[in-house]
Amino acid sequence: MFRRIVSILFISVLLCANALAADALRNTATIENNGESRYKSVRLTPEIYNAANSDLSDLRIKDSAGEYAPYFIRAGGGTEYETVGQTHPMSLINSYTRDDNFYFDYVITNIPNHDIAATSIELTTKNTGFAKHIEIFGSYDNIHWEFIQNDSIYRIDDKSKLNIEFNHLQKFTHYRFRLGNNLERISFDSITLIYNFITQEDIYFIEEILPGFNVEEKEGITHIYIDGLKNLRLAEITIDTDSMFQRIVSAPFGVSKELYNLTFSDTTYTDAIIPFNRQIVHGDTFLLTIRNGDDSPISINEINVRYYADELVFESRGSDRYTLHFGADDTVNAPVYDIVRYKDEILRNDIDRLEITEIFFAEPIETPEPRDYTLIFNIMVIIVAVILGFVILLKLRKKS
Repeated sequence: MFRRIVSILFISVLLCANALAADALRNTATIENNGESRYKSVRLTPEIYNAANSDLSDLRIKDSAGEYAPYFIRAGGGTEYETVGQTHPMSLINSYTRDDNFYFDYVITNIPNHDIAATSIELTTKNTGFAKHIEIFGSYDNIHWEFIQNDSIYRIDDKSKLNIEFNHLQKFTHYRFRLGNNLERISFDSITLIYNFITQEDIYFIEEILPGFNVEEKEGITHIYIDGLKNLRLAEITIDTDSMFQRIVSAPFGVSKELYNLTFSDTTYTDAIIPFNRQIVHGDTFLLTIRNGDDSPISINEINVRYYADELVFESRGSDRYTLHFGADDTVNAPVYDIVRYKDEILRNDIDRLEITEIFFAEPIETPEPRDYTLIFNIMVIIVAVILGFVILLKLRKKS
């Protein structure tokens, strides 16, 4: 019987702990469903960041039936690639025939004082109806030549190939072209050296807010206390002011920069932006300080904050409405869903962008103090002791 009592007590404690954990996730955000795509996305708002775990491990999405909807977190819109080209025209310096082969030697026009890189050569000609094997050589001095590669050029009917892609990056200043059996008397109108390189840029979701703030002056230093930035990954903060100044502004994470807002001859020169590198704000209040020296404090109209946002991408199951549950709780682990493993395939298809229509914060959201657990434990120990004493007395009476 004693074991049974202890087991019941232990189960009761677990149920209480689960109830407290569930209470921490009572905050909810309503997501209205629309669109025809199978997958949906919703962008998180500052209010959700402020009340969630810093790693977003406590986020859960439920459909109208109360079932969990698997999701993955998308921090940006992928990568954007751009091809940038540099061209260098070339000039003919020599052409001749040797052993039934025709040679054309070209040099870069106006050779600069730095290396010239090339990924291809583009030819132009008025000749038509030809297909030629061509050999390309390179030189730095027009004396010593190195073989680069073989290729072919042609123009037959409406098909042509007058571009030679190098197998490897080349840095020669002189180029030689050798053609065999040039019965067509091919000549080139122009030859251009080309260097194409690809720039890569990661695309992020960046949102902008105008948070509340308070200003306090202390011993020649302006303290700006900014609210509502907890758990946001900062991109930049801009101070909007009409004051004329040039002063050092400091922020957490060791960030410091001289900002200015200067007007001379009806021309204004302004840099009031403090850049950040996706640092996450951990406190409820974010502090900026301005060193005023012996000058008067500047007036501050607004504080503009740009931050990196995240989206939750999930599969629609036919519900008209979904609910996002959240609430800061370090004991909650991030969910593990299969959808993460095939998210690349999902992102290749159309995704409906949904909006959060309202957010509900349960009141009060309180974390139980340690003394509460001690009180509950003591009460339960007393109850067990009383019951145990009662059981012992019954056994003694039976023996007597």
